[in-house]
Amino acid sequence: MTMTDPRSQRDAYGLILEAIDSGLYKPGDRLVESELADRFGVSRTPIREALQRMETQSLLTRDGRSLIVASLDHNQLAELYVVRGELEGLAARLAAKHATPEEVRVLRDMLEADRALVSDPQALSRANRRFHRQIHLASHNRFLIQQLDLVHRSMALLASTSLSAEGRSRGTLEEHEAIVRAIEAGDGEAADAALREHISRAFMTRLRLDSAKVQAAE
Repeated sequence: MTMTDPRSQRDAYGLILEAIDSGLYKPGDRLVESELADRFGVSRTPIREALQRMETQSLLTRDGRSLIVASLDHNQLAELYVVRGELEGLAARLAAKHATPEEVRVLRDMLEADRALVSDPQALSRANRRFHRQIHLASHNRFLIQQLDLVHRSMALLASTSLSAEGRSRGTLEEHEAIVRAIEAGDGEAADAALREHISRAFMTRLRLDSAKVQAAE
C-alpha cells in the first residue's frame, strides 16, 4: 500500500481551497478529480484524499456520485456568523492582553497598507483575511486559532465578498482602526466589542447583498 506524501496532500488541499476562496470554483460547481489533477499539476491520489477531507469538513457535498462545492443557506450563514463573532471577539480580547509590541506594529502596518486597496474589493478581501489571521495569531491560543481556521474555511463557501457593497470598504477600514486601537491600548473589552461590531456589520451587509440578488431574480 503506497502512502501519500503528507506535504502533497496539504498542497492539494490548499490549492483546491484557494481556488474556491478566489471564486474559481463557486457553490454548486462540480469538482472532478482528473480535471483538478491536470489544473494543479498534482497526482490524483493527493487530490482524491484532499477531496475526501473537504467532504468530511462539509466544504463539499454529494450530488449523486459527484462532489460539488457546498453552499450555505440562510440559517447556516447566520450560524456561521454567530460563531465567527464569538470566536473573533475572543481572539481580539486575548490579543489585547498577549500581543507583543511587534505584533501590534504589524497590525498597524497592515491597516495603513490596506488604505491603498479601498477601490479594489477583491484585493481588500484578501488583505482582510490576512488582517484577521494576524489577530488570531496575536491571541497566542493555539486551540482558538484552530477553531478560527475551520470557521474561515467555511467562509470560502460564500460566493462573493461583502466588501463589494458600496461604502463597505471604507467602513471596514474604520472598523479595523477601532480594533487595532483597542489592542494597542491593551483594552480587551473594547477590542472584543469592536471586532464583534465589525463582524455584525459584515453580516448585515451580506444579508442585504443576498436580498438584492433574490429581488433581481424575481
